Amino acid sequence: MVLSKTASGTDVSVHSTFASRYVRNSLPRFEMPENSIPKEAAYQIINDELMLDGNPRLNLASFVTTWMEPECDKLMMESINKNYVDMDEYPVTTELQNRCVNMIARLFNAPLGDGEAAVGVGTVGSSEAIMLAGLAFKRQWQNKRKAQGLPYDKPNIVTGANVQVCWEKFARYFEVELKEVKLREGYYVMDPEKAVEMVDENTICVAAILGSTLTGEFEDVKLLNDLLVEKNKQTGWDTGNHVDAASGGFIAPFLYPELEWDFRLPLVKSINVSGHKYGLVYAGIGWVVWRTKSDLPDELIFHINYLGADQPTFTLNFSKGSSQVIAQYYQLIRLGFEGYRNVMDNCRENMMVLREGLEKTGRFNIVSKENGVPLVAFSLKDSSRHNEFEVAETLRRFGWIVPAYTVPADAEHVTVLRVVIREDFSRTLAERLVADFEKVLHELDTLPARVRAKMANGKAKVVKQTEEETTREVTAYWKKFVETKKTNQNKIC
Repeated sequence: MVLSKTASGTDVSVHSTFASRYVRNSLPRFEMPENSIPKEAAYQIINDELMLDGNPRLNLASFVTTWMEPECDKLMMESINKNYVDMDEYPVTTELQNRCVNMIARLFNAPLGDGEAAVGVGTVGSSEAIMLAGLAFKRQWQNKRKAQGLPYDKPNIVTGANVQVCWEKFARYFEVELKEVKLREGYYVMDPEKAVEMVDENTICVAAILGSTLTGEFEDVKLLNDLLVEKNKQTGWDTGNHVDAASGGFIAPFLYPELEWDFRLPLVKSINVSGHKYGLVYAGIGWVVWRTKSDLPDELIFHINYLGADQPTFTLNFSKGSSQVIAQYYQLIRLGFEGYRNVMDNCRENMMVLREGLEKTGRFNIVSKENGVPLVAFSLKDSSRHNEFEVAETLRRFGWIVPAYTVPADAEHVTVLRVVIREDFSRTLAERLVADFEKVLHELDTLPARVRAKMANGKAKVVKQTEEETTREVTAYWKKFVETKKTNQNKIC
């Protein structure tokens, strides 16, 4: 959570078994201790608590990179003490950021001439990138309305209901009305036709998602662009598109090069992408690039000189580490186009292995498409005995972190599980995950309450049990379960 809170019902002190070699007194949990402690003790105390975190490699809920090569890890540690904004003190780091911006802009087919520099900036992630792009659209719209002598106090933005929460934050923080295109069962992305219908004279832009968080599906940016071109001709407006390519920006150019979603479309004015997702960098880096310099109003760019030289800056943050920028440059030159394509191909192949394995169980409906972000979203064919949330919770016993969630309006009745395939998720892990899903479903099926429900569905006669009988049955089941586990353990040499 962003907002902190204290855990209720817990001790107010921090204790550590192994750190007691160095300190005997416990530490206050929510206050700074009066005295210093040995560095070994501080490390051991924190390390002991962190053991209870999940394994990042088995966190299949996240799109964020959890593995990088040791050489890149070394570069990041060597630059961890460099402040990204000190451009005069660290000119090479600034140069590496500019190279990344230009590489990404050209990857997205920005209309740049020979030797022309791209317009963009590194951010802490796609959330900040989206805020900056949204502010640019809002200021452009306001300037045009002022010049025309028209009201400029009620801006709105059109998105699908499947957008990530950062879009809702942008709308609320910067006082822009959020107009959402509702979803429907079987169609879990924004409908371009409905989106364009919602556009009016106060619309600052329409945001399309290249890789929905819910299902990984790419929205039809080409159709959206074409429909909006026609509406602009009819109305005289100049409404543009922003593409939220947080997940898909480093996938589409390598797996679907013919797909038109980027600056090849005339109304796409800006694009954001997460370097820490399929850009293959640890958490903390995003990028936003604009089509041309004219799409970023000059009044949003600040110039400072108190760090040693005139420095233009357009960010919501100021100080931040340089490591992720350097890591992004490493990945871009280390892998090149061929390397990124190989990684994405491999992710897609492992996605297909998992998808086919889940289908063969006969227990799941696959909701996600084969094309798009390499993930598998799926739901139970029969949720009368247990639901997706119970499956996700039980699966944690095997170490897997797989999210279950409901789809946004107007498909809230649909619940899905989702597995994101990252570079470090192998075919072997995919096969093991399918086996563990089958184990979980078998265990849930054989729970006493589930067995009775199954018998009822089979029209067998069911006698209502007393509370004492139910307790006895559950106890007997778990006793048998524990004994089976012990027997299996005894077989291990």
